Amino acid sequence: MFISIGLGTVVAVALITVVSILTGGKVTPGGNAPKSALVGQHVKSFTLSGLNGGTQTSPWKTGHASVLIFFASWCGPCKAEMPKVATYIRTHNPSPVVVLGVDANDPLGSARAFINKDDVTFPVAVDPHGAVTSGVFGFQNIPETVFLNAKGVVTDVYYGAIPTKRLIAGIKSLRAT
Repeated sequence: MFISIGLGTVVAVALITVVSILTGGKVTPGGNAPKSALVGQHVKSFTLSGLNGGTQTSPWKTGHASVLIFFASWCGPCKAEMPKVATYIRTHNPSPVVVLGVDANDPLGSARAFINKDDVTFPVAVDPHGAVTSGVFGFQNIPETVFLNAKGVVTDVYYGAIPTKRLIAGIKSLRAT
């Protein structure tokens, strides 16, 4: 009986691997996320409306390394991520790195309530139709966090809700460039 269970497990893993490879997926040992195709790419500058008025322009347009945090009020993982990110940024000055939130596909009232609830103090741009989120960066899901050097070249992408330790490491890395 144990032999047939073991054999069944081996066959199942083999089938999953074959299907993943045939459909273009990548199988990575240990569940590590593959490196983003965005890393090393120059991202064109953009300007979006600011959530609290005015406009928000890509920080690298003025020579600042930056962290872009893509989120929305309706996103479950964003609800868990944002209080931690907001608290860290509020209590630690990331300068000279600029942190910019990008609220994607969200009604304005919901977006404002979301950032007010978590006391977000960093600037937030509004991407109501996903022109930057999906169009420029190609993201189909959020949250996502993108680290860019002062020239607008992506140095790293974190998929999903970013842990505070990872955010700290990303900012530190950008400061060193």
